[in-house]
Parts: sequence; C-alpha cells; structure tokens
Amino acid sequence: MLLPRAPALLIALLCSFTTAACAQQTPTDYAIEEFGPAPHVPTGPISPELERALRVVFVDSLEQSVWGEDQQTSLAEIAASDDPRLAWVITDMMRFTWRQSFDDALADAAASLMEKPLQTPNRWGEVTDHLIAWDIPAYPGYLDTKRAIFTHFVPGWERIFAPGEIDWRLVSWGGVPPDARPFGTTDDTCNCIPAADNPEVQPASEATWLDDDDTVFGIEINGEARAYPRQIMEVREMVNDTLGGRDLGIPYCTLCGAAQAYFTDGLPAGVKRPTLRTSGLLIRSNKVMFDLETYSVFDTFLGTAVTGPLAKRGITLEQATVITTEWGEWKKAHPDTTVLVERLALGRDFDFRNGRDANGPIFPVGDVDPRLPVQEDIIGVIAPSGKPTAFQRTAAMLALSAGESVSQNGIVLQLDAGGIRAEDTAGNPLPSHQAFWFAWSQFHDGTGVWRG
Repeated sequence: MLLPRAPALLIALLCSFTTAACAQQTPTDYAIEEFGPAPHVPTGPISPELERALRVVFVDSLEQSVWGEDQQTSLAEIAASDDPRLAWVITDMMRFTWRQSFDDALADAAASLMEKPLQTPNRWGEVTDHLIAWDIPAYPGYLDTKRAIFTHFVPGWERIFAPGEIDWRLVSWGGVPPDARPFGTTDDTCNCIPAADNPEVQPASEATWLDDDDTVFGIEINGEARAYPRQIMEVREMVNDTLGGRDLGIPYCTLCGAAQAYFTDGLPAGVKRPTLRTSGLLIRSNKVMFDLETYSVFDTFLGTAVTGPLAKRGITLEQATVITTEWGEWKKAHPDTTVLVERLALGRDFDFRNGRDANGPIFPVGDVDPRLPVQEDIIGVIAPSGKPTAFQRTAAMLALSAGESVSQNGIVLQLDAGGIRAEDTAGNPLPSHQAFWFAWSQFHDGTGVWRG
C-alpha cells in the first residue's frame, strides 16, 4: 500500500481497514499535485451548536421528511464552521440525495469546507476523492450520524455499521441492499447481488454454452478443479462452495477485477463456518463482504474480520490461489474440471471490465500509487517473508512465455492453465490472484512491484 518514498501514504492507506493509524497525515507529493493542498483541520470535539446543526440536517430531516428553513440555516452554520471533518457526513448524504436543490446545497457546503470549488458533474465522488487523498479525519461521533443516514435509506445495515478495525469514513454505498438471504437459498429474485451457495456444477464436456475464450476463474483444491465463469461471477459476486473436501468463500469484486478464494473451514473451536455475503457497501471501490451468521464485516482483500464477533476472535481467513484464464486453456490443463452451470448467470452476460469500468474506477478511491496505471492487471502475492508483491501481469506473461524466469522477494511465478500461479523458491504453492493495481496497492501495506 505504499511508496517507500512516501511513509505518510503508507499510514494513510493502512487506514483503509484499520483505525489504529488514522490520525491525519501530510498528503504525499503526488496527492497534492492531483488534489491540491489540504485545508487546515481542527482537532478535538465539535461544539454543541455544531452537534445540533448536524442532527437537524442529517437526522431530523430524514426522520421528519422535511427540508425547511431550520435545515437550511443549520447547513449554512456547518459550511461556515471551517471544519473540513464535517464534509465526510455531507458526502454520505450526497450519496442518497433525492432532490437537485438539496444536492446543490450540500455540494456548496462541502466546497466551502474544503476551500476548493468543485469541478466535475460527479460532485459526490469529487468531494470524497479529496477527503480520502488528504486523509481528513472524522469528527467525534461521526459513525452514529453515518449509521443513521445509511440505515434510513437501506434497512438491514443496522448490525453491519458497528465499531471495529474499519475506517467508516471510506465506506460508501454501492447502490444495492445487502444480501441477507439464508444459506442455501435458491430464490434469486431479491433486490440484491445474490450469492450462490453450493452451486450446481457440470463436467467440462457438458458446458457447451461456454466459448473457449471466455474468462474463467480456476481453482484447484486437493486435486479437484473447478471453473467459475466471469459471466456468472459478475452477477453473483460471491460463491460459498466446497471443493476438494474444503469449504470456500469466493468473492469477486467487479470494480477491482479481483476474484479471490478463502477457506471457510478449519477455524478455531466454536466458530461456525462463515456464510459470506455482499453487503452492498464499498470501501475505496472494493466490495465490503460480511458473514451472515455473525454480521461480522471482513476486509475483502485481506480476509480479515474487522468488526463483530469474528473480529473479536481475531479471524483471518486463509487464501487459496485463483487463476484467471480462458475456459479453453483451463479445461485443456484440467480435463476433469467441473464448471458452474449456465443458469447461475440468471440470463445475464455482463462485461463490466470493457464496458462500465473501462475508463477507470467509478467510485471514489482517492489518490493512487502512481507506479503503475490505475487499472493495470497485476498478480498479487504475499511473499514467504510477509511482504506483499505485485507482478505486472502483461510483462510477467511475456517473460514466462519466452522461457524467462520471473521472481522477486522469494516468489517465483509459473505459467498454469493459460494463467499464472505463484510458488516459493522450494516449489511450494503461494496463494495468488489477479487484480487491478489500484485495489491491490490500497489494501496491501508496503507492496513491492515487479515490472520486468
């Protein structure tokens, strides 16, 4: 998550999922170049007058379904406070605003607090990007107000919005409610992103609906191989499965170009297998997943529980390797593979990477480590030493295809089924997966980069 030349960013990015290091830091040079200098930020609690103003604008207005003179006066008081910490809750409300005049008033107040005019039509995203890049801290009591806003608009988040090792400043709404259906539910008519539990599979010979050049995410556990077609994963975004005698939770973040696999068995005594679900929330354009059994929130990129009972137990899920490849290559390397059945795609055939997401992240991410392009594909691996390392996929693929070795930090890459897997110098497998650079670099502290 960090540039060696920019220790302040390392701490700022660590705040993506932990509050331990979230005191305001000096923005990096490239953050200042892109977003300008940060405004002055006061410290300590806010005044009783501002507490009242926040309640009038962000709680009373929702509970009473009113936007009147009292709210307008209170918003003006907030805008004149010279406290940019208050802009966080303004962005939260902007994500849900239902009237143009209200959105205009909120945007003007945020611009005043940031001491910076807004330049783009996506004013909510612009304000949020600046607050993230500058690492503007939250004011005391912020989570209570944020919870009131989010749970008003989307019931079902009451248990999710809990204190923990998560930086709630950076959490935004992805546009859908949480998937709270019981494990094993087959009714997919919910207004959510429906996970697939114990999905139906078929042998490769029967999967005539897949073309050889279709993208699949391949997983092999204890000699049993299975392909998860991107066409299905872009609709489901979460699969709870059993493969090779092991239980797995498999999240796919379309926004990050990342399919990951976590073992959800072998946990400490008294911990039930987590049922992973999509919350409908995002953190720096990365999906936020939660456990349906305990409503513990997980850092999707790291597999670490950050709120709830599982966080208190210190649960971090072990990762398995996911190989991003083409169906033709995967079934050639694994002729006995199974694959998820077509009906799980629910009749949809999205291509978010080359459509909706083609021009970069569509949700706020703040400043991004400039060593690679934002949506450059990387193979992410944690070295035996614990050091995260990102390998530029195109360069690694070219080198490996030419018979050259690709290694760094005790990690050795190998071609596998048309994709790439990682191992240590003794040939032991290391969990790895493909992702966009912006996502990997945000959630992995001190990552190295291999570019050939």
